[in-house]
Amino acid sequence: MTTPLSRPNRQLPLFSQAPSTPEDITRTTPLKATFDLFAQRLITDGKSDHTIVAFSADLDLLAAYQGQATPIGDIAITDLEGFFDWMENGRDVPCSRKTYARRMTTLKTFFKWLHEIGALRADPAKGLVQRSGPAPLSDVLSPAQLRDCIESSRTFTYKRGKDPDTRPEMLLRLLMDTGIKKNEAMALTPMSLVLDDPKQPVLQVRFKVRNVFKERNIDLASTWLPLYDAYARQYAPTAVIFDCTARNLEYVLSDIGDKAGLPFKLSFEISRWTCGLRDLRAGMTDDYIRQKLGLSDISWYETGGKLRELDRRLHERGE
Repeated sequence: MTTPLSRPNRQLPLFSQAPSTPEDITRTTPLKATFDLFAQRLITDGKSDHTIVAFSADLDLLAAYQGQATPIGDIAITDLEGFFDWMENGRDVPCSRKTYARRMTTLKTFFKWLHEIGALRADPAKGLVQRSGPAPLSDVLSPAQLRDCIESSRTFTYKRGKDPDTRPEMLLRLLMDTGIKKNEAMALTPMSLVLDDPKQPVLQVRFKVRNVFKERNIDLASTWLPLYDAYARQYAPTAVIFDCTARNLEYVLSDIGDKAGLPFKLSFEISRWTCGLRDLRAGMTDDYIRQKLGLSDISWYETGGKLRELDRRLHERGE
């Protein structure tokens, strides 16, 4: 017979009147009581499991520092600055630059959401400034180097014959237009090209979010289509566009860079950074570039800063 003393304890809710919808959140709502609804928003936005788990852990750390029951309206930027100072200097737990940047993104995303839903009149995290050390930068093609690489890509011959090899220029221009990763390029099929409007071809790139495959659409330059048509006639792709190994494509890029006289090895990664930088210089918004490159909010925080620094360095060199 089970006696009252031997019954398992039932965990009581932390807050008796936790909000059930975002509209229920006010400036007096306890900090911790908002976390579940924020996680639901991240799920709705299609964030990955990794992002949701990381954001949740970051907010739990903020609640441990600030106090779980602290009304969200009582949290000021000075409190958040104190949190980051404690995290770096007073917690006695190492905090890498990457972790610091991610937690900065978490807080900015969280308080921006509270402001957008009307729970906070002002966003206390808006003025937070990243204080971690400078991130190492990738090599990137200057406009002049890109022109040299395009010219170089047109100098290859097809299978040791006399005809020009169409693959180098098609590959290079594709990467400069889209910034796709190596594994994404290898997965492309002829069906990945949406040619309903010849003036605005679109590339559909498949990616995985929460174990579900989704697609992001990337605009292609209309001038790329003749390059692809010539490539298709020469290589006759069927199942996939690049019917070779990833290593072969790496060799193609490396050879283009060597012929162009680059001081570094041209790669998929450098092509990706160059694409992002070109879009930044063309005035594209951060969110446009982030989505085009298929990056999470966490990844973009650091990537966006690197792109701006690359832009600054090229500008200082007059490029």
